[in-house]
Parts: sequence; structure tokens; C-alpha cells
Amino acid sequence: MKMDTNKHSVFLLNYHLVLVVKYRRKVIDDAISGFARQTFERIGASYHITLTEWNHDGDHIHVLFKAHPNTEMSKFLNAYKSASSRLIKRDFPHVKRRLWKEMFWSRSYCLVTTGGATIDVIRQYIEKQGEE
Repeated sequence: MKMDTNKHSVFLLNYHLVLVVKYRRKVIDDAISGFARQTFERIGASYHITLTEWNHDGDHIHVLFKAHPNTEMSKFLNAYKSASSRLIKRDFPHVKRRLWKEMFWSRSYCLVTTGGATIDVIRQYIEKQGEE
């Protein structure tokens, strides 16, 4: 297992994030998922976050990512949810008809460390999302 490092520490911090669309509306398709992924990677870079795995279903996304110990996770998640919501609604105007108000994502989210299962188990779980 390869560890990450910075000037003062050695670490391996993997997280599994689930974000749900407001009202569980099934509006995420491959184009929106790809756009949301690019936005995640762009914003994540400034928070020392590296995307490992990404997949979606119609009403939610699953993300596996690595972070540094000094990453302020709540600030990153708020920045990502706010920016991606605004940009998705701007670039995919048909989404506005399915949602009320300005939010794309539900206020809540699920963020867990991946210490309870191997990364391969979580990766397989994320890869199978959206399959019947």
C-alpha cells in the first residue's frame, strides 16, 4: 500500500462521498455526471483532494477520493456543492424544470472514511452503481 506524504507527515486518507439530488429527482445522466466530475476535480485540486473513483445513478453520485490531513472537508464540500449546483443549472437548463429553488444537491450528504473495507471492495461497489 502506497502512502501519501507532505513535508510533515505520512498518511493515507480515503473517503467515500455520496451526494443526493434535491428531492431525489432523477436528473443525473452521463453528461451531467461528467460535468460534475470535472468540477469536482477542478475544485478538489485547490483542497489537495485527488479523485480515485466516480459513478452515478439517476438521483445521486458516489465518489471515492483521497485527501490530505489538513484538508477542511466541510469547506471543500460546501464549495463543491455550491459551485456545481450553480454551474449544472447554468449549463443544463432542463434541470431547472425538475427542481425548485436554487439548490441542485440535497443539504445532507454521506461522507465516510474507508477504513472498514478495502479500497477494492468500495471501488467495485461504486463501479456497480446504476446497474440493475
